[in-house]
Amino acid sequence: MTYESHDNSIRTSHLLSFDGVEIHGANGYLIDQFLKDQVNDRTDQYGGSLENRCRFALELVEAVTNEIGADKIGLRLSPFADYLDCGDSNPEALGLYMARALNKYNILYCHVIEPRMIKAQQEKCDGPDGTVLPMRKAFSGTFIVSGGYNREDGNKVVGEGHAALVAYGRWFLANPDLPRRFEINAPLNKYDRATFYTHDPVVGYTDYPFYESL
Repeated sequence: MTYESHDNSIRTSHLLSFDGVEIHGANGYLIDQFLKDQVNDRTDQYGGSLENRCRFALELVEAVTNEIGADKIGLRLSPFADYLDCGDSNPEALGLYMARALNKYNILYCHVIEPRMIKAQQEKCDGPDGTVLPMRKAFSGTFIVSGGYNREDGNKVVGEGHAALVAYGRWFLANPDLPRRFEINAPLNKYDRATFYTHDPVVGYTDYPFYESL
């Protein structure tokens, strides 16, 4: 990323470095729209069959891999979800195909949103959902799941081999010291949905207290 001053006589460049890139192929955005048969109505090589619908995502993975290396790349997928009306008639087949196809590129991880995420959004999450297990078994890299997990069922899903890692979103947002709280089994701050996706840089983002300050 390059920054330039308004003074043409001074030009300052600064490169911001990151450890890796997660390609966002989920949540109804562009890549997900190619993957899902209920929204992809193309008739060319990027539409129709399962292989064609997955072509765009896999070509992107290949392009980024060639640019920065497979060991710095992850891909996020939501085959079971229908965010923004972006659903698929056979999510199990879609997820399994993508998991197997990704092995060709040896990327670092695959991050999958589980069907249980719908339950979590409705505050009715009731434990691990095994429907992503075929993807877990098919993918050769690190397999990450997300789905409204708490401490107990996150430990359970990893302990039972359904995933290598569990991703936490809303709980991490509301608890800046979440790893420490999980370590000592401390109570969690409750997140406030009303502050999600707002333009305020503080409220709901950086104003949740640390456990030691309570």
